[in-house]
Amino acid sequence: MGFFDFVKDAGKKLWGSDEPEAASAEAIEKEVAALGLDGDIKVEVSGDKVKIAGAAPTQEAREKLILAAGNVLGIASVEEEITVATTEPEARFHTVAKGDTLWKIAEDTLGKGGRYMEIFEANKPMLSHPDKIYPGQVLRIPAEAVA
Repeated sequence: MGFFDFVKDAGKKLWGSDEPEAASAEAIEKEVAALGLDGDIKVEVSGDKVKIAGAAPTQEAREKLILAAGNVLGIASVEEEITVATTEPEARFHTVAKGDTLWKIAEDTLGKGGRYMEIFEANKPMLSHPDKIYPGQVLRIPAEAVA
């Protein structure tokens, strides 16, 4: 089981408003499915907290499910009880700060800015372009990429 914090006032707008509103389990499940990350999971929402339980095919899929649910406007934390078939090293999560680029994040976390595409690839389908990140967004730094 894991607990993950997110920036409540930053994230994808699922409701067409700039104001954080109470997320629904159905809206988060639709977001996860739209990203192609659905699996055998159950989502519950209580205020600004999301709980995800179930099974994911891989550690990477588990981490992406957590990020897809947490990087939603109005969500402050995710509690997960997601099992995976095989144990793999866990990725690190990095919260984007104002002025960050994937290049800078790669320099800080992987030792070389030129490795920014590893971070981009590790965060697909949530990221559609390497330049489209925002402050408060949480990204995966894959374990196998860590210098």
